[in-house]
Amino acid sequence: MSKGTRVYLEVGGKRTFASAADWPGWSRSGKTPEAALEALASYAPRYAAIPKLARIEFPKYATQFEVVEKLEGNATTDFGAPGIPAKGESKPTTNVEHARLISLLEACWKYLDRIVAKAPAELRKGPRGGGRDRDKMFQHVLDAELEYGKGIGVRLKAPDRKALLAGFRNPKSDGRWPVAYAIRRTAWHALDHAWEIEDRIP
Repeated sequence: MSKGTRVYLEVGGKRTFASAADWPGWSRSGKTPEAALEALASYAPRYAAIPKLARIEFPKYATQFEVVEKLEGNATTDFGAPGIPAKGESKPTTNVEHARLISLLEACWKYLDRIVAKAPAELRKGPRGGGRDRDKMFQHVLDAELEYGKGIGVRLKAPDRKALLAGFRNPKSDGRWPVAYAIRRTAWHALDHAWEIEDRIP
């Protein structure tokens, strides 16, 4: 990895996502590329808990960003999810690099589980008086992972993280997503909702 944090910028018509290429889960959005990078930097202290759980050192220079790819976003981007795989995510990785990404994904799951365990069932309402409560939000994350599994050729009838992890470790050739992107997307979704629950605890 380079000394700075490698970043993918996914630029849609209304929203941009900045995603740390080597740190699954660390992905934030803004109305402009500049705003997305600012949001990514502002979340570095919160994201630092994830490498700590994975027992991976999080560098002090983490917010020194190096944009390595600029991707053209789509409707998914504007809707609010990083929806475009980067070219770099199709390149082969070493076994060590691959295991590291999976460890960080597992840490995102562990963080989410801890937040869900300590949060009350009823969360503070959002700015417009809406938003899912704890159990519905957690179920939403699990349901989304069924779809993410399909991206790497894993078809599950019910949420099963062990089976999903097995798919990440040994992806099938008929998957439509590069496994690195599938890990990034899955980690982002889990951590994004973990932070939302955390922010809405009364």
